[in-house]
Amino acid sequence: MSDKQGLSEYGKQIMNQLQDGLAEQVIASLGALDAELPKLIVNYAFADVVGRPGLDLKTREMITIASLITLGNAQLQLALHMKAALNIGVTPAELLEIVIQMAVYAGVPACMNAISTYKSVLAATNVSP
Repeated sequence: MSDKQGLSEYGKQIMNQLQDGLAEQVIASLGALDAELPKLIVNYAFADVVGRPGLDLKTREMITIASLITLGNAQLQLALHMKAALNIGVTPAELLEIVIQMAVYAGVPACMNAISTYKSVLAATNVSP
C-alpha cells in the first residue's frame, strides 16, 4: 500500500465514523465530476486536517458546526455536520448551545438559519431536543 492509499483509507475511516457510508457517497458524487476531486476531501480535509492529533473528533465537529453557522450560507454542509455530530456523541442540547452561542459572533439571522437546520436535522434523525 502506498502512502497515498494509506492517507485515503484513513480519511475514509474518519468520514465513515461521522456517517456510515459517507466516504463512498462523497467519492461517488465528486468523482462523477472529476476523478481527482474526491482526494481533496478524503485525503486533505479528512485525513490531513480532521485526522490530526490534538483534538478529538467530537470537538472538531463542534468547531466545524460553529464555523458553518458563521458562514451563514452552507446549510447543506451544516445539516451534514450536525447529523455527524449526533452520530459521534454530541447531544442535541450541546448542538443547540453551539447555535445559540453563534448568535453573538455570527448574528441573529445566522443563528435563526441554524435553528431551522437544527430542527430539521432532529426531525430527520428522530432525535428529541
